Amino acid sequence: MLSSQRFDKIADNFATSEVHRSSPTMEALHETLGPQTGKEICDVACGAGHLALSFADEGPARLVGVDPAPNMLESFLELAAEQSAPVESAQAFAEELPFPDGSFDLVVSRLAPHHFRDMPTAVGEMTRLLRPGGRLAVIDLEGHRDPAVDAFNHELEMLHDPTHHRSYTLTEWVRFFQDAGLNVPVARGSLSESRTGVPIKRWCEIASSGPEAEQTIRRRLFEAPSGHLHALGIRRDGDEFRIPVRTCMVIGVKPLRGVR
Repeated sequence: MLSSQRFDKIADNFATSEVHRSSPTMEALHETLGPQTGKEICDVACGAGHLALSFADEGPARLVGVDPAPNMLESFLELAAEQSAPVESAQAFAEELPFPDGSFDLVVSRLAPHHFRDMPTAVGEMTRLLRPGGRLAVIDLEGHRDPAVDAFNHELEMLHDPTHHRSYTLTEWVRFFQDAGLNVPVARGSLSESRTGVPIKRWCEIASSGPEAEQTIRRRLFEAPSGHLHALGIRRDGDEFRIPVRTCMVIGVKPLRGVR
C-alpha cells in the first residue's frame, strides 16, 4: 500500500498528467460509444476523474466517480468544479461498489484495473451495476502474449509503480467480460496512450517512482533485447527511451435479458 504522503503526491500528478488527461484511446472510446446524452455513467477507480469528466459536455443525466483514495476523489471534485460539471463521488474499491444493481447505462475504467487484486470480482461488480443493454468499457495496460516479453514488461511496471498488480492480455480481458455474462463487440489491442511516447523521466515523475527506480528502469532498457523493446513499442531516442503506455480497449454489452 502507498503511504498517505506518496498517495497525495500521485493524486496531484494524475490531475496534471498529460497521459491521464487525454489520449488517442479516449478519443477512440468516445467515437465508438457515441454521445452519452441523458445517460447515467460511473467511472470506477476514477483517479482524478479525467475519463468521467470527458463525458461532462455530452449532457449525461448522472456522472459518478468511484475511487478508494480520498485524495483522488478530492482531485476529481476539484477538476469537476473547475469545469462546472455536476458530479457525485463515492469512496470504494472496484470489488465492492456501493450501488444497487442496474444503476448505470455506462460503466468505465481507465488505467486503473492493473491495480485490482481480484479482476473477476471487479468485472462482475461493474457488470452488476449495468442496466440491460448497458455497456462496460475498460482501457488498461496490456500484457503481452509472449511470456518472456510479458515478464520484462511486468518488471518495468513494478519498478515504475510498486502498486501495479498485473497487466492482462487482450484474450484474458475478453474472457473476464464473457465470464461476467457480457457480449464483447469491441476488443482492440496494441493501442497507445501517447502518440509520441513518454520519456522515462516524465513517466517516472507521474508515478513518483523515485531516482533509484528510474535508474534501474534505464539500465534494464539498455540491457534488454531489441525484440522486447519492439514488442512493447518502446522507442530509443538517443540516450532516452519513450514509453507508449501500451494499452487495450474492451467494450462489453449486458444482454437485454440480463446476465446469464
